[in-house]
Amino acid sequence: MSPLFLNQLPNGSAMGRLRRRELALLTLGSLLPAWLLAQPVTNKPVPVVQVWKDPNCGCCKDWIAHMEQNGFRTQTFDTGNTGMRQRLGMPQKFGSCHTALVDGYLLEGHVPAREVLRLLQEKPKALGLAVPRMPVGSPGMDGPEYGGRKDSFEVLLVAKDGSSTVFQNYA
Repeated sequence: MSPLFLNQLPNGSAMGRLRRRELALLTLGSLLPAWLLAQPVTNKPVPVVQVWKDPNCGCCKDWIAHMEQNGFRTQTFDTGNTGMRQRLGMPQKFGSCHTALVDGYLLEGHVPAREVLRLLQEKPKALGLAVPRMPVGSPGMDGPEYGGRKDSFEVLLVAKDGSSTVFQNYA
């Protein structure tokens, strides 16, 4: 018996209904794997950002909020950051008001979450990222008290030998 196309089957026949069901299941079955593959994977664990800061620093709290709004979980240590910065090996010349550790990388200062995500994706051989000092307009230094002011700043990729290169420029 040669295969029949649906338009060749008599309307209302049991065989016509069966073929239509088979065709519908076949179509659904072939499209479902492609649809599932196109869905984003959301069960990947979110890295924890450990942050050392002064307990009274408002801009550090704002930077932590920025990181959380961008999908990171945080753990805060209100013990100051100078000792931890030194212990973890971040050179003082890159110093800022908080030091963080995420997935083996150091973050010094008001590093945008976008650059942290890029760092974790690219996985360069480096100590981490730094935004030295406290530039107005960087995450955590961008509240209403700054009146919309945005200073240019650079996110630096800090090498294990203490040298640095520009990772991203914010003009």
